[in-house]
Amino acid sequence: MFGYYLDLAWRSLRRHKVLAALMMLAIALGIGASVTMLAVLHNLSGNPMPGRSDVLFHPQVDPRPADLPGAKDEPPDGLAYIDAVNLYQMGIAPRRAVMSSNWLPVRKDVPDSPLAMVTDRATTADFFAMFGVPFVYGSAWSEQDDANHAQVVVLSRAMNQQLFGGGNSVGKTLVIATKTFRVAGVVDDWNPQPRFYDLNGGAFAKPEQMYLPFFTWLDLPQDYGYGPMSCWGNDPNAGGHDPKAKQCTWAQFWVQLDTPAQVADYRAALAQYSVQQHQLGRFQRAPNVRLRGLLDWLDYKHVIPVTVRMQTWIAFGVLLICMVNTVGLMVAKFLRKSGEIGVRRALGASRRAVFLQCLVEAGVIGVAGGLLGLPMAWLGMWMVRQQPVSFAASAHFDPSMLIAALVLAVLSALLAGVWPALRASHVAPALQVKSL
Repeated sequence: MFGYYLDLAWRSLRRHKVLAALMMLAIALGIGASVTMLAVLHNLSGNPMPGRSDVLFHPQVDPRPADLPGAKDEPPDGLAYIDAVNLYQMGIAPRRAVMSSNWLPVRKDVPDSPLAMVTDRATTADFFAMFGVPFVYGSAWSEQDDANHAQVVVLSRAMNQQLFGGGNSVGKTLVIATKTFRVAGVVDDWNPQPRFYDLNGGAFAKPEQMYLPFFTWLDLPQDYGYGPMSCWGNDPNAGGHDPKAKQCTWAQFWVQLDTPAQVADYRAALAQYSVQQHQLGRFQRAPNVRLRGLLDWLDYKHVIPVTVRMQTWIAFGVLLICMVNTVGLMVAKFLRKSGEIGVRRALGASRRAVFLQCLVEAGVIGVAGGLLGLPMAWLGMWMVRQQPVSFAASAHFDPSMLIAALVLAVLSALLAGVWPALRASHVAPALQVKSL
């Protein structure tokens, strides 16, 4: 019976080509707009660390004065240097990484070679294993290198291409901020989106070009700051002169906790640390700590731009308008077939059969509209990628979005066809046959 309904739908669409084309175009426009923005929202709200996000956590403590004007209840995102070091040395988490970033001058270890300003990530050895950073050559430095303030560096693939032509550069040297560093490894292209581990430079920023041991990085001549700082007291710029200032938070800190028991133990240790610092007089506030998982952290920081959410709602508004127009066109089309429907009813077809026939025709229109909407969605995605916004480069389609486009098109057409099909199924056969 379904095949018979498909045949009837095909014949009907061929008889009313213009009307069918208008309905398909209306659905295609709505699908193109809505699926484009749905894909962008899907990209931005995706899991940047599949398979790892449930074991990565972001600790926070609150060293601010009790009477700090305008202070929110939530603790600062970053840590003061002393807290970063204390938590790093706590040793409870199987892996942990303290980090920050800035720009540093770099050149080849060759006389008269030109300088270039390069974005860097200062961190500790566990960063690479904890976040699953892939290597092309070599490996990360060791915890002993962190402790010894070793002058080693890990390059990005792009930086290695720029400096050493893309070959195996492990063991070679370069000059960073007047000091000579040895290349320990080269990482493959790696840039999780959103860039959860440091949202200060933008959730969809480009990846760093090199990685340095955190404590070695602190020893370098720094003319470009130590990353975004939040200071309080009489000298709001204290951290620009001394990153170890107790009244400035700036360091990011992440830990890996593999089991719920480890999470509970670390949360308790974090609270106990806050109590100890309160007793020592450093923390004026009552213990105010947080231990958010990766996805909870992204949700707390609202990494999806408000404009994207607004544009997504607008796009689905366009789809709704297109569906309303399709409803009107379907009503006109089905009622133009009143004579045909009346004859079918007079020959014994039930209202249910007429209703299903009309719904099948609406479904065919939806499939055709969805297929026509795919190129429009690709065009919409291309337009998004041309926008001067940080997340534009990360916008792309994946197979799930293409399937969603077809499913959404069919469902939209079926919903649009329900009322017209009901109207058609209630056509009085006697009146229609009499008028023939």
